[in-house]
Amino acid sequence: MFSGLVAYLDSVKARDPAPRSRWEILLYPGVWALVFHRAAHWLYKGELYFLARFVNHIGRFLTAIDIHPGAKIGRFFFIDHGFTVIGETAVIGDNVTIYQNVTLGGTNPAGGVAGLRHPTIGNNVIIGSGAQVLGPIHVGDRARVGANAVVTKDVPEGATMVGIPAKATLIDAKDYAKDFVPYGTPCTENCDPAGQKLDALNKEVEELRARLQALIEARDEARRDRA
Repeated sequence: MFSGLVAYLDSVKARDPAPRSRWEILLYPGVWALVFHRAAHWLYKGELYFLARFVNHIGRFLTAIDIHPGAKIGRFFFIDHGFTVIGETAVIGDNVTIYQNVTLGGTNPAGGVAGLRHPTIGNNVIIGSGAQVLGPIHVGDRARVGANAVVTKDVPEGATMVGIPAKATLIDAKDYAKDFVPYGTPCTENCDPAGQKLDALNKEVEELRARLQALIEARDEARRDRA
């Protein structure tokens, strides 16, 4: 048990440059939220729903993180800072990192999998601050969800999603989907879908201008030949 705790604290330290020791990590609200959730989930599986909810409410009061007792969470899960909501039927894989103000929320299950209202998050996924991942969708392994993105459709493995609604950026997975990249997405113009579209339109305009100029020159040359 002690070795498992040390391994978990070391996994957090590898993803967060702020703590100077494991003792600091033990003060993190995300760590305590996970502790309370493990207890609440154990009670939930034993069909002690009221006690599970009671433990959940204590954890939410102390950490400002609301994880439903029914949510299934894998190894080395880390919530940085907090203020996160995770729904009842959410499933989270191993080595997942979530930043503040994230919601793994539900939608009407009529159009999805019966009994599943919340997302399934793969392994080694990073979800940036303020992101909303909604509905019974699947986020593939090593995917990155950028800050304030709204994800309502399945995310391919290794994709980097940004925007509202979230769309994949043009970053190649082999260049970017590494073991861990802090904060989910780089702060570059490549991660702005609107900027990508604008660049494409500017390029198209330049090509049209070049073609128009070539047509004008050809017309003028034809006129000179007739003269």
